[in-house]
Amino acid sequence: MMQPKTVLIISTLDTKREETRYLKYKFKDIDVLPLLMDLSMRGKEKSRAELTPSQVASAGGSTIEEINNSKERSTITNIIIDGATKIAKDLYAAGKIDGIMAIGGSTGSLMATDVMRALPFGIPKLMISSTAALPGLSTKYIGTSDILLFHSVIEIAGVTDMLTNVMDRACYAMKGMIKYVDNPLNTRHKKTIAMTMLGPCEQCASSVRTALEKEGYQVTGFSAAGVGDRAMEDMIAQGFFQGVIDLAPGGVGEHYFGFMRDGGPDRLESAGKKGIPQIISTCSVNHMTPSRSKYKKEFYKRRKYDLDKFRTWLRLSPDELKDVALEFARKLNEAKAPVKIMVPLRGWSSVDCEGSATYDPKEDRIFIDTLKNSLDARIEIIEVDANMEDSRFSLQVTKSAMELF
Repeated sequence: MMQPKTVLIISTLDTKREETRYLKYKFKDIDVLPLLMDLSMRGKEKSRAELTPSQVASAGGSTIEEINNSKERSTITNIIIDGATKIAKDLYAAGKIDGIMAIGGSTGSLMATDVMRALPFGIPKLMISSTAALPGLSTKYIGTSDILLFHSVIEIAGVTDMLTNVMDRACYAMKGMIKYVDNPLNTRHKKTIAMTMLGPCEQCASSVRTALEKEGYQVTGFSAAGVGDRAMEDMIAQGFFQGVIDLAPGGVGEHYFGFMRDGGPDRLESAGKKGIPQIISTCSVNHMTPSRSKYKKEFYKRRKYDLDKFRTWLRLSPDELKDVALEFARKLNEAKAPVKIMVPLRGWSSVDCEGSATYDPKEDRIFIDTLKNSLDARIEIIEVDANMEDSRFSLQVTKSAMELF
């Protein structure tokens, strides 16, 4: 007979003892091995978890006595999270857990999902939370991870019929994920490429992806709207890809200026640090998306393009183009593998074309020339006399990818 799968359960037994006990025995009933980690910071009773608060505190570099006696809630919370994360990562690396589940309110959910986000893409992660629908919290819980949020709707307080219904469904969902989906995810034997995608360069991305797939590559797309950028950088760092086609790296400038499509501090860095080759292009780099609530007076005078009633792209100024080019150069000069930068000279997206109010190839030249003067000589810049959405450009990107990857 096959060995039953193991699920790491994260909870706080000082506040969720009976509910967690139900979860644990439900898993046993459906032939899944539960491994319980207790993150209690104020528990007075002896923990019955396999991984006790004392062990978690020790892994975080402290003791449970120090945790219990401290009044610095933020500090001790971080210690517990650090310890739990270390234990979870070690268990996963050793092949001792097949999935991870947690149950809690806002504090428990924040702590447990911090741990979950430290585990790689592909391992099932399920958070039963009574606060999953609170505005702003769901994005904090998920971040860039593949966490499944299970909204309990009712408070997690007492093993009622309604709550057992929620927990039963969550347990069966987890059993299905660990039984029927391969884990860990293994793509190392394939020619896997990460690609940023965005509506205004969708035609180019689709053409390049289709052409590469015909040659045996597997192309995974990421929406370059901020969260997708960050997720891609995380997964590159985890070793999922052997090459990157970054058509829409506008998140670099968005982070630099603090705008809505902020790709994070690691944007355009992970591939270079990992030592995998990159093709970089320029979709959306010459536009910015500040929040309407944070518009400066001069933003209203900028040349703009309305994507829809919710989203407006503003043209970057010449000085801003220089600043972004210098950021590109700073990041790409650290790359440990080949980099090719491909610039379409007749517009950097479908938004950026002749007839558009923001189309200005002369000003775009400021970015290109600044980049040329700031990049290491080993980094090649290829200029293509076409718009990014023109088939001539996608063919050139495909050709360069075949040469580089």
